[in-house]
Amino acid sequence: MRDKVVVVSGPGRVELTEQDAAELPEGSFRVQTLYSGVSAGTELSFVKGTNPYLNVTFNPDLGLFQPGEASTPYPVTRLGYMQVGRVVESRTPAVAVGTVGAMTYGHRTGYVADPLAERFVPLPDDLDPMLGVYVAHMGPICANGLLHAAADLCGTDVRSLGDGVRGRRVAVVGSGVVALLTALFAKRHGAASVVVLDPTPQRRQVAEALGLETLDPEADDPAVVLKTRWNHAAGDRGADVVFQCRGQAWALHLALRLLRPQGTVIDLAFYQDGADAVRLGEEFHHNGLSLRCAQIGRVPRGLAPTWDRERLSAETVELLRQYGDVIRKHLISAVVPFDEAPGLLTDLAERRRQELQVIFTG
Repeated sequence: MRDKVVVVSGPGRVELTEQDAAELPEGSFRVQTLYSGVSAGTELSFVKGTNPYLNVTFNPDLGLFQPGEASTPYPVTRLGYMQVGRVVESRTPAVAVGTVGAMTYGHRTGYVADPLAERFVPLPDDLDPMLGVYVAHMGPICANGLLHAAADLCGTDVRSLGDGVRGRRVAVVGSGVVALLTALFAKRHGAASVVVLDPTPQRRQVAEALGLETLDPEADDPAVVLKTRWNHAAGDRGADVVFQCRGQAWALHLALRLLRPQGTVIDLAFYQDGADAVRLGEEFHHNGLSLRCAQIGRVPRGLAPTWDRERLSAETVELLRQYGDVIRKHLISAVVPFDEAPGLLTDLAERRRQELQVIFTG
């Protein structure tokens, strides 16, 4: 038995290799991949050579990037974190043969997992298994954004994922997968208004098809539009919270401009080229704003015991139960055979092809 594995051997070089399937030790289980979703921002940074892990050393003890050998040098053999697999063999009573679950083992057609070291999230029978690509990691990334908004308002006394958005005016900058799922989370959890801002007409159309309101940031000044609409008190206008989901300096600058005084930007973006053009001497300084980075590696301080990854995955399942049909119809833009993965990833990295959500089928 052999497994196909997507490997990035260098900038712009993506290959499909074959490896002998791993042995199945006692206590482990084997999955056959059904679906493998592409996280375009993170994965394409390895294809394009812009990921900082490719060029410098990350010191986890100090939390610093430092000069030295790459922490993740080429070849990159584990690319991606949005997999759904069916258990085909098991040597553990904890995971039954035939179970379909979400995992994060990268683009490959088969995998052997240790249930004590790796997450396996069984998917409910009433959920389209293709939507399961969001359950293990991507959905929790977005849910963690809402959790940060809740912690910003409630500290460690967060009872619901909606505590930071319920009844509040919410703006979402960007209209990729992270932005749209975050916007749907905010809508599901009772935000008074949710507006998605993106300059790409096709992406705004997808957002609208998902039932979300949109604005074009290149038309009328959206900060003027929303601050005229969202009035709290004299001299207090704008969004209660902004989720910034596009890794470009203009997007962060716009997010800051949208906020009411002393509001907070929850930042879920990956700035591969930095953010040199962000003007922190303007709205950020004069309106007393806050900026919080929300990454799935950390939930807000003090919330880890009650808001672990399993709970965020469970929140994702409920989101998919409510919006699954429109997500499947409008968000997933390409489903292609696994063998086409190298060409498709290269086309995406070189902008020869535009897709919102690509899924490889095993």
